[in-house]
Amino acid sequence: MNRNLVVLLVMVIGLSLAPMESHAQLSKKERKEWKKKKKSMSEEAFKQMVDENKALKAQVSSLNNQLSAMEPQLNEKDNTIAKLEKQLRQAQAEVTAAQRALEEAAAGGGQQQSAGSGYSMDESGVLFKVQVGAFKNKDLSKYFENHPNFGGETENGLQKITLGQFRDYWEADTFKKYLREMGVKDAWIVAYKDGNRVPLKDVLEGVI
Repeated sequence: MNRNLVVLLVMVIGLSLAPMESHAQLSKKERKEWKKKKKSMSEEAFKQMVDENKALKAQVSSLNNQLSAMEPQLNEKDNTIAKLEKQLRQAQAEVTAAQRALEEAAAGGGQQQSAGSGYSMDESGVLFKVQVGAFKNKDLSKYFENHPNFGGETENGLQKITLGQFRDYWEADTFKKYLREMGVKDAWIVAYKDGNRVPLKDVLEGVI
């Protein structure tokens, strides 16, 4: 259940209970009026009101328990969102740097260097990156060392540019979606195993 919905329900039910629990604050005149109303109320109606009051209290207690149980999950999701937002901000900066690099290369200012891998974490095991394009006659390798999450490799005359490094496939998938929302329509996930690029299908079964 959505956290805001739970809080709203607790508030609504709490407000509905307030009139039933507030007779201690009634004035002498109000107490007298309510006493008359109580006398005019049938036993069945009074019993129904008491039963409804108990049921509402039970609902409030149940909702409070649900809210308490959901707190750890919500905190974990908040931490995940904060982490992804940080990665997104870093990716935005690196996309901007990559765009500038492409403009420099197009203007003839790029220096030819051998393409590097751009890894900033241990290469062992399975890693996921998001490829944002493959370019011919555009060498961006000089930017890899200064931007650990911006990397690439040259294959068949094309330099394949990647952003981000993830151990978790779903984090990479979320990052890919962010990039597509930012306008990088060709963003897609690529996999590496022990530093070597491998087909995505070869590693998905072992990590999902």
